[in-house]
Amino acid sequence: MARQVLVRGALVVDGSGGTPYRADTLVRDGRIALIHRETDPGPRPGTDPDGRTVDADGLALTPGFIDMHAHSDLALLTDPAHLAKAAQGVTLEVLGQDGLSYAPVDAATLAGLRVQLAGWNGDPEGLDWSWRSVGEYLDRLDAGPQGGGLAVNAAYLVPHGTLRALVLGWEDRAATVNELELMNRQLDQALAEGAVGLSAGLSYSPGMYADTAELVSLCRTVAARGGYFCPHHRSYGANALAAYAEMTEVARQSGCGLHLAHATMNFQVNAGRAGELLHLLDTAIAEGVDLTLDSYPYLPGSTTLAALLPGWATAGGPEETLRRLADPAALTEIRAALEQHGSDGCHGVVADWDTVQVSGVRNPALRSAVGLTVARLAARDGTDPFSAYVRLLREDGLGTTVLQHVGHEENVRAIMRHPAHTGGSDGLLVGDRPHPRAWGTFPRYLGHYVRSEGVLGLAECVRHLTGRPARRLGLADRGLVREGYRADLVLLDPQTVDAGAGYERPRTAPSGIPYVLVDGVPVVDDHRRTDATPGRSVRRSGTAIS
Repeated sequence: MARQVLVRGALVVDGSGGTPYRADTLVRDGRIALIHRETDPGPRPGTDPDGRTVDADGLALTPGFIDMHAHSDLALLTDPAHLAKAAQGVTLEVLGQDGLSYAPVDAATLAGLRVQLAGWNGDPEGLDWSWRSVGEYLDRLDAGPQGGGLAVNAAYLVPHGTLRALVLGWEDRAATVNELELMNRQLDQALAEGAVGLSAGLSYSPGMYADTAELVSLCRTVAARGGYFCPHHRSYGANALAAYAEMTEVARQSGCGLHLAHATMNFQVNAGRAGELLHLLDTAIAEGVDLTLDSYPYLPGSTTLAALLPGWATAGGPEETLRRLADPAALTEIRAALEQHGSDGCHGVVADWDTVQVSGVRNPALRSAVGLTVARLAARDGTDPFSAYVRLLREDGLGTTVLQHVGHEENVRAIMRHPAHTGGSDGLLVGDRPHPRAWGTFPRYLGHYVRSEGVLGLAECVRHLTGRPARRLGLADRGLVREGYRADLVLLDPQTVDAGAGYERPRTAPSGIPYVLVDGVPVVDDHRRTDATPGRSVRRSGTAIS
């Protein structure tokens, strides 16, 4: 592998939002060694004998994209190519999202999480699950699936729901003083081992059982370590604004930086209401809250089918959930929550079965349901939608994933224009027909929303996807094209870059991204994935990240 790469004549879009310029950029030993603008005096740089030159005429050179909301927690450990992200130009992913992942754990907690998260991440056979701490999980990332690293770099958020399951189990109650103290100790240790902050999933069990005071206490520990809080808050539907307001209040009381996960306003109740959300966030920022957010450039959401259940029905963990799904009395209450009152798991909105589309199943015998809405599945099987919903949950062991067609284009556009905005795929990589955002988020921003729609300019969009998230993560030497910075870089064609993934063919690589470098090593070379795995964990040490 060449120690030196010279990118000749690219349009440098440097991640700062500043005016692009043409330059030759020299990469040596994993860092940007020299940037020679076409207006600079003196001779252009040349390569050494073991180096290579890439003719980048017509291409833009950008920092590598940072996926601020990724669900590659197991994919990085099982798929050396990891084409879904490498082909998009993603060079760093932030894992441990939505309050649920696989560290820190004990054996019993891990067993429950493997069932609960099978719809998000699968449950791969043959994987060595021997880690327990965050540090051990990060060490496993460093080793990669074949003992030689990862396709891309990865950072990790401590998942609040996992912490809660470890200390309290899946119980629907407030933490005691001693339990909260233990959670804080576990959290502090995980941050000391390299985690960059705390995530939460406040519409998922068991995180949804926490009160505001618990979150404030934990966020004070995060703030002391220089990390940030990344919540999937309690509602993106009927109570969305109140849920956002609770998160800004947590940040105010704790002094912790706040990064809002997949920030949007969904369901019909919130059509055209993005302005109200942005006013709330701008007010918080003006009052001193350190606030950023991420979003994906699509309308449907994606989650597990079980996530729609009311919180009380998932208390006790997956086994208790399945028991209730076989109990006629419990089913009567679950039906009323979903179809009459608005389940908290469905964001306080009455379930519209025409908008809930099956995207993946764990049980191969259920594959004929993939692509159907719950309403269509019920019609096919000659039953009512709720019965079809329950049958699918039971027969698939809670492993079903779905798309929820509940987004609004005007909200998506307004939020992505906000100056605190960053990009996150929220992409699930398992299932027969996963959401195309897993393979298409970053080229869709650049192709559809920049080139075709003009919602953002190229330089500003690249800033949203690189420089701004790097600052949120506290990365002192990533996210910009600067001399001395790590050479996480993308070469793309602004005229052709676009997502290839769609709802029918979601695992399709993008167009217009011929080169991707991770720490100076090409992982995509002339549109082809190389066998290189230079990625490693990116860890916080004290208040700095390395």
